[in-house]
Amino acid sequence: MSDETNPFESLQEQIDDAAAHLDVDDGAIERLKNPERVLETNLTVELDDGSLETVRAYRSQFNGDRGPYKGGIRYHPGVTRDEVKALSGWMVYKCATVDIPYGGGKGGISIDPTQYSEAELERITRAFATELRPLIGEDRDIPAPDVNTGQREMNWIKDTYETLENTTAPGVITGKAIDSGGSAGRVEATGRSTMLAAREVFDWIGEQVEGASVAVQGYGNAGWIAADLLDDVGATVVAVSDSGGGVHDPSGLDPVAVKEHKNETGSVVGYGDAEELTNEELLTLDVDLLVPAALENAIDADLAEDVRADVVVEAANGPLTPGADDVLAERDVWVVPDILANAGGVTVSYFEWVQNRQRFSWTEERVNEELERVITEAFDGLVDAYETHDLRNLRTAAYVVAVQRVIDASDQAGTWP
Repeated sequence: MSDETNPFESLQEQIDDAAAHLDVDDGAIERLKNPERVLETNLTVELDDGSLETVRAYRSQFNGDRGPYKGGIRYHPGVTRDEVKALSGWMVYKCATVDIPYGGGKGGISIDPTQYSEAELERITRAFATELRPLIGEDRDIPAPDVNTGQREMNWIKDTYETLENTTAPGVITGKAIDSGGSAGRVEATGRSTMLAAREVFDWIGEQVEGASVAVQGYGNAGWIAADLLDDVGATVVAVSDSGGGVHDPSGLDPVAVKEHKNETGSVVGYGDAEELTNEELLTLDVDLLVPAALENAIDADLAEDVRADVVVEAANGPLTPGADDVLAERDVWVVPDILANAGGVTVSYFEWVQNRQRFSWTEERVNEELERVITEAFDGLVDAYETHDLRNLRTAAYVVAVQRVIDASDQAGTWP
């Protein structure tokens, strides 16, 4: 695995690859490769023992040509300025790929949340929400959950914003609990879009996801739900992993039982009679479908040489480096890029925002039906670009579609001042 590849540089390389197939001014492309603004702030909070601690936090607003900035907030010790910039850029092109009216943003706090009590996490979250207050809003910037955050943190941010603004504004953030204005289907959305993207690409290459062997690296929300939904449509999940390691059973694992084991023990390791393996060993298993669902840069060019999956569907953001993309393209491994495969989260966040603005809730059935429509139409558009421009891989096709849509919105708005 590569920890040295700068995710922001990877994003810029992906945009350049797409621009080579578009008739667009170099200045316009340079603008689309850099964020409009980045907040970098130090949060000083009181810990339970009365001591003070200062932590670093960020919010990047990358591009708002197509609508309000949109993107998650993650809590992870590896959060950096460049990572947040890259993630906010990927959000721009993710929203454009699935054609929802948002720009891209992303935020993060550089902490290990397991080292703090719930009360301390609440104080950290509310301190960050206070710093974000001038930047966010229902029509300005709408945060959401990401790595190590969920409904709890979103509820705290919503309450802090509404208290300080003396208003009711459920649409200021998405990924909330149902009783706080959240949407049915939001928790499962990223895993669901991963399953839908896998189904579509298998169908396109003339195969069936039913009966396919699957390995999932990363067993957080996106990974375990993708595994469960793939199991539901007839695939066989043979290996899963988390930060502690992985388990492998060629006859198949029960995704729900593995999740219950992880909840009880803190890791998938030790589940049943399954063989233990490392994350790297999982990524190189001989399977039909590989789902990287952890953090960015999980597969670099060297590791890509050993990947034996026929299809890779990216549930995580940026799990392949550009070098890995090149290797897998040369080896005819199909890769469904993150900006389509994991776009279910932002798509159902958009549905949640729409429901909040209308003060009207949708059924889970309607949410899932609308999500399926969005993902399948986006995949068809990606394939059309791939075939029309004779591109090297599906990632470049997705960026060709997305960059063109952002450029069109920018051109239609004009330049001001």
